[in-house]
Amino acid sequence: MKTILVTGIGGLTPRSLTRIIRENHPDYRIIGIDINKKAIGFFMDGLLDEFHICPHCTDSAYFPWIEKLVTEKAIDYAFVQPESEIVKWGHYYEVYGKYPCPVFMGCEKLSVSLKDKAIMADLLDGTDFIPKTIKVTQENPRYDDVEKQIGFPCWIRATEGTGGLGSLKLEDLSSYKSWLFINSQIPEFTVSEFLTGRHLANEMLYYNGEYVKGAALECVEYVMANIAPSHVTGNTAFGRFLNEDRINKFCDDCIKYLEKKLGVVAHGILSFDLKEDGDGNMKVTEVNIRHMAYVGVMAHVGFDLVEDTIRIMEDGNANRVERAPFFHYEKPSIFLRDVDVEPIILESEDLFSHSCEIK
Repeated sequence: MKTILVTGIGGLTPRSLTRIIRENHPDYRIIGIDINKKAIGFFMDGLLDEFHICPHCTDSAYFPWIEKLVTEKAIDYAFVQPESEIVKWGHYYEVYGKYPCPVFMGCEKLSVSLKDKAIMADLLDGTDFIPKTIKVTQENPRYDDVEKQIGFPCWIRATEGTGGLGSLKLEDLSSYKSWLFINSQIPEFTVSEFLTGRHLANEMLYYNGEYVKGAALECVEYVMANIAPSHVTGNTAFGRFLNEDRINKFCDDCIKYLEKKLGVVAHGILSFDLKEDGDGNMKVTEVNIRHMAYVGVMAHVGFDLVEDTIRIMEDGNANRVERAPFFHYEKPSIFLRDVDVEPIILESEDLFSHSCEIK
């Protein structure tokens, strides 16, 4: 039996991956932590064996608290979420040459570079990997650059944050100024050319620079889209699993470019968000340094990066992880997700072909 720590258990992704751990290893002891005493993961029946409220990762008490927990609870390894904690754990490694306990994540330099969308845009500037993008701030909104370099319509979003924070399609300069005023609490944004094609995603596993496996999907509709001004919430309500090798290759090419640019090797889970332009050309909009919320539904159709992560942390290598850089799903499955219900996987969209006719 192993004892596993899952941080940020109030979040959707940590809860999703914890369910997979519980399904695959019912005898493992799972301890969840979160800064929020009302974190829903604390109170979900059967999800955790034990839970604790922890200091914020920016608090000087955070790592002494983590170290004590690891020692007293004999924690074997950890799944660390969200990005803010991943970056802090990466910095801990840079300082001490080790983690508080075994984890599977990339180096601090790559994590910091991808967590901030403006830094990522600067690194990829001048390539075909991203749309035309500039960074703006409340103090320097760069009205002329937005109008002349990017043009309207354009897409704006916060440089940091999840769930499509601060995102909206803007039609003109007046709406841009209004959006900055409405979101005055957000200090920085990226503004990009507006892309009209599909929203794609790709979750990938790297081990010491080797691209081990990856699988793609399309995010078609979003949970609670009607309450978001952009109709994008970051959580997929209806998605398609895709067997399109070009998506995997494009993302791997991007990572190889970043490795060379930064002088690092990719290691850990990297999750891409992409949009296609009107001609079907893919552009990177975000690279997350962690598992994504749909990790659970992907596991249920054969692409189980949670189990792969466990094997790596238990073995200290990736020898037992199947090499599948162009993973193909067995069926053209789709999935449905919503608030307060388990995701549903369906074998085909043909099930949606019902008519309104009463027979």
